[in-house]
Amino acid sequence: MHKPGDVILGGLFEVHYTSVFPELTFTSGPNMLSCQGFDPPGFRHAMTMAFAIDEINKNANLLPNVTLGYSLYDNCATLVIGFSAALSLVSGWEEKFLLHENCLGTPPVVGIVGDSFSTFSIATSDVIGLFKMPIVSYFATCSCLSDRHKFPSFFRTIPSDAFQVHAMIRILKHFGWTWAGLLVSDDDYGVHVARSFRQALAQSGGSCLAYSEILPWGENSAELRRIVEVMKKSTARVVIVFAHQIHMIQLMEEVIKQNVTGLQWMASEAWTTAAVLQTTRHMPYLSGTLGIAIRRGEIPGLRDFLMKMHPDIYDRNNNGNSMVRQFWEYTFQCRFAPPPSGWLQGGGALCTGQEELANMETEFLDVSNLRPEYNIYKAVYALAYALDDMLRCAPGRGPFSGNSCATLQKLEPWQLMHYLEKVHFTTPFGDEVSFDENGDALPIYDIMNWQWLPDGSTKVQNVGVVKKTALKGEELRLDEDKIFWNSDSKQPVQSVCSVSCPPGTRMARKNGQPACCFDCVRCSERKFSNETDSLECTSCPEDFWSSPQRDRCVPKKTEFLSYHEPLGICLTTASLLGTFICAVVLGIFTHYRSTPIVRANNSELSFLLLVSLKLCFLCSLLFIGRPRLWTCQLRHVAFGISFVLCVSCILVKTMVVVAVFKASKPGGGTNIKWFGSVQQRGTVLVLTSIQAAICTAWLISSSPVPYKNTQYYNDKIVFECVVGSTIGFAVLLGYIGVLAILSFLLAFLARNLPDNFNEAKLITFSMLIFCAVWVAFVPAYVNSPGKYADAVEVFAILASSFGLLVALFGPKCYIILLKPERNTKKEIIGRGTAKS
Repeated sequence: MHKPGDVILGGLFEVHYTSVFPELTFTSGPNMLSCQGFDPPGFRHAMTMAFAIDEINKNANLLPNVTLGYSLYDNCATLVIGFSAALSLVSGWEEKFLLHENCLGTPPVVGIVGDSFSTFSIATSDVIGLFKMPIVSYFATCSCLSDRHKFPSFFRTIPSDAFQVHAMIRILKHFGWTWAGLLVSDDDYGVHVARSFRQALAQSGGSCLAYSEILPWGENSAELRRIVEVMKKSTARVVIVFAHQIHMIQLMEEVIKQNVTGLQWMASEAWTTAAVLQTTRHMPYLSGTLGIAIRRGEIPGLRDFLMKMHPDIYDRNNNGNSMVRQFWEYTFQCRFAPPPSGWLQGGGALCTGQEELANMETEFLDVSNLRPEYNIYKAVYALAYALDDMLRCAPGRGPFSGNSCATLQKLEPWQLMHYLEKVHFTTPFGDEVSFDENGDALPIYDIMNWQWLPDGSTKVQNVGVVKKTALKGEELRLDEDKIFWNSDSKQPVQSVCSVSCPPGTRMARKNGQPACCFDCVRCSERKFSNETDSLECTSCPEDFWSSPQRDRCVPKKTEFLSYHEPLGICLTTASLLGTFICAVVLGIFTHYRSTPIVRANNSELSFLLLVSLKLCFLCSLLFIGRPRLWTCQLRHVAFGISFVLCVSCILVKTMVVVAVFKASKPGGGTNIKWFGSVQQRGTVLVLTSIQAAICTAWLISSSPVPYKNTQYYNDKIVFECVVGSTIGFAVLLGYIGVLAILSFLLAFLARNLPDNFNEAKLITFSMLIFCAVWVAFVPAYVNSPGKYADAVEVFAILASSFGLLVALFGPKCYIILLKPERNTKKEIIGRGTAKS
């Protein structure tokens, strides 16, 4: 179809969807090739361009005094025809033309709208780009066309597949579909989109392809059967298809034959709105389909323009052009005589030209869902605005060499391309149109849902939008309440290779399987994961432990010898009881301090011994409760000094017994002068001071400190006091042990002294208990973990203290309280004399 004008725009459209190649001979040529299968939507696309040019010519503000014309070609969905048409547009369609001497004049066309297929656009742009002829496609989405080095003059008003791929992945993530199949067409469109999809899917993470298959061109039932078998056996319930209508028609025949149901289809923009698939035969399988669709727009006045379509009008302008005639024959099922097009060459009623288009229900007049048409409309206006900006250039201020401007008489296509790169306008529908550095328009897609209504009719419902803006980046909006799901539950299908790993587990990839196929492994102790599908479990901080569900960290239980537990209560009670008994005995001795049994063998040492035993009982309380720095430092110091004071008193008492016995013998009086009261107190003080010096050196060099021990138990923190210097602690205990052994040996040697000096027997017995307790303490202490080590030490302190208290003061209290008649000097001396 052609219309003359001052400036001509070319157009490439798919008016027929198939072609027949005859067997070539030496006498046959390309004219023998015939197009078949008239496509009303394709013809509407071509007429949309004619309408846009007609509207621009009527607009006094856009390209005033310039008339646009057009030259529209049918590519018949065949590469060789589309490529030939593009070359015809560039070189001119007239068979004869007059070459001016000065070679002035506009080129045959200044820009081309088309082509509809990515493969056709690639082939065309490869050649046409050499002439810097701007090509604005309305339907070619291959991301490869964004390469400005290969396709410097290519523009498009439809988003590239790169954005469509991202939009698909956003929808997959939105519904949690991590396991999907991919079907693509066997052409540049399919190959590039498959590569882009795999790359984008790998970058986004979380989703995998169960299979990826290429849909063949033409009749290949064996290959289609194999592909459907793969779909049928796969556990993936989501199938993404980047292909053309003809591929889906052929594929669905096999899907219906094998009765493959329960699939969630996702459609690319190439077949999202394909009415040929929205039939009662296909909808049991395709209902619920989610698809990416070209942005729908409104074009006021288009339907009225289409209603005026008539063969007579276009025949006058196009020398009997057959395109409009074929539309007329297809719509009214008639033929013109003689038949120029051959649509109904086999017969049929003759077309009169009086047929009323308004009385026919034809897809051609349906302008309720203008998607490719809206892109065509924007493409024509983009070229028109670029041409208008070029013609408004002020002389001397132009963008070309010498600040020159382009003129209509000397117009070069590359000059128009310069202005096309900078074009920016707003459509009547409110969408802004501009091109980025790659020639891509601002991407925006509608999200469509195929709905099968109860009355058996079908509806393609707009349920959302996905777009990219300069401020917010990629944005997905879905109205899930409007979505129809082809399942009994009316809920989205579940399409996963492995069920998501809940918190408390991590994903362990299966060998030889995609990343989406994994096992869920429970986090080990002291590790947790609080997110779904965690790749790794995170270690808890030192003072925390993983919960039983392994989904969080909880503070570890703390363990120490507490006042609130039964063991701590028992030991505390025993300590206080021992202190109380010491106080009672001290009171008894104070009250009966003048009696012979109290005064015997230095009552001052007895009182000091009782005080030291009281301190021994009380120091055990420092081992109970949560360890702190001061308690850790004080507990062993108090324990060491208290017991040295106690054992020192016993040692001195023993020495006094031996000295007194020797003094009672002839010539032994000199021994007793060395064991007077002053010497006894001095000896106790010196022996105790040595222990105090040991404790001081220990505290200064390596003081005991509180320590959180996590080695005993995994889920508990044992609070304990580390001794700091093991040598210091060993010296402290060793010093007590030396004094205790020395006291025991002296008392043991003096056990057979006369009865009035029989306190040596009590000392021997008490020190025997003392040594036995502390000898048993060492292995028990070393092998007791945590709080039980403190309990063993407290028990040793209490046991040895009670042993000393009972062995030394029990018999005396028995005599004082129960046998007062024996608490006399005569009785003590008498018994001793009688035995002598």
